[in-house]
Amino acid sequence: MIQTNNFKAGLLGRKLSHSFSPQIHAHLADYAYTLVELEPEEVGAFMQNLPLDAMNVTIPYKKTVMPYLADISEEAQKIGSVNTITRTEKGLRGDNTDYYGFSYMLQKSGISVKEKKCLVLGSGGASVTVQAVLRDLGARVTVISRSGENNYDNIQMHNDADVIVNTTPVGMYPHTGVSPVDLSVFEHLSGVLDLIYNPAQTQLLLDAKKLHIPCINGLTMLTAQAKKACELFLKTEIGDSEIDRITSAVAQTCENIILIGMPGCGKSTAGQALAKRLGRKFADTDAVIEQKAGMPIPQIFAQYGEAHFRALEHEAVCECAKQSGLVLATGGGVIKTKENFDALHQNGRVIWLQRDLSDLPVDGRPLSQKDGTQKLYEERKPLYEHFCDATAQCESDVQQTAENILTSFLHLFEEENP
Repeated sequence: MIQTNNFKAGLLGRKLSHSFSPQIHAHLADYAYTLVELEPEEVGAFMQNLPLDAMNVTIPYKKTVMPYLADISEEAQKIGSVNTITRTEKGLRGDNTDYYGFSYMLQKSGISVKEKKCLVLGSGGASVTVQAVLRDLGARVTVISRSGENNYDNIQMHNDADVIVNTTPVGMYPHTGVSPVDLSVFEHLSGVLDLIYNPAQTQLLLDAKKLHIPCINGLTMLTAQAKKACELFLKTEIGDSEIDRITSAVAQTCENIILIGMPGCGKSTAGQALAKRLGRKFADTDAVIEQKAGMPIPQIFAQYGEAHFRALEHEAVCECAKQSGLVLATGGGVIKTKENFDALHQNGRVIWLQRDLSDLPVDGRPLSQKDGTQKLYEERKPLYEHFCDATAQCESDVQQTAENILTSFLHLFEEENP
């Protein structure tokens, strides 16, 4: 981390409460990094009396700030937007580090675009940057927008596309679980890139993984452009290896730790202990269900049946799992609803907490009492195996169980970044 002396930086935008930028910049240097949320009519006065030494800019103000700048880099002029502002002897200077960010994201993905047909979804500012990078790398670019010659209604005309890049907000938190396109339309896809980083896996990326198509989210781009911006802020150089380190560190902090497993295996107890240790929020889908229904789960089963309970459970899963940085405990049968797979994996890693069947309690657990734990386990074991990213063993010591879960969670990131 670079040491600074009372340097003040920040991010200008309209809605920033879920931005990951402060965390990323905290890994780069020790300067204060403030989120500045302004309405459009407030931007002019802010720019004329800028209280920061340097600043990043995000939507919808990347073009808005340009008239207030004394100097704009050639790259920013070419793209037509600014995302980084620094002070010079001439006044405020605007640069665009998104070009570098997307270039690095593409390089990291390993997806080749040279002489490939690339569909860019969206026609906004981010799209312009992506188009510039792709064309400079020799790609054949087609832009898909809501209107115009190439749009979502006739996108099947481009089913020969090799690569898709999503620059739209479709699928972004909090409106998760939707995709801008149906990937099954495309017969030759060799890569999917989504500039969205929250959730970690949009529906577009989840669909790509099911089809075994190489894909990547936008966190790498966000980190790379932040690294380049920090270099401009402090007039220094930072090694590219920092991008991968910081991307992994931020993902570990922001992705949920999700616990599945048999009823009574200790998910809630161990989850609470782990959340306390890590300073994370803890959530339990069963508790969410009981609070909304106004009755305990055994009563829901008795009064309305299992199908009604599963519908309530899916709602709770969708509500909780799209958040960031939780430790989330789920009910033993969460894996019985196939739609829960995508919901749970959109923003977290799923750990199957395992415990000896003889140690599982059955009190207050309708299905365990009805079918017995052995039968229930045999039915659910393939589903637990399908849902989980890793396993962890439940011990008699709660803190040791929490340690086992954390070790399994972190190991998943180590495998991705050996």
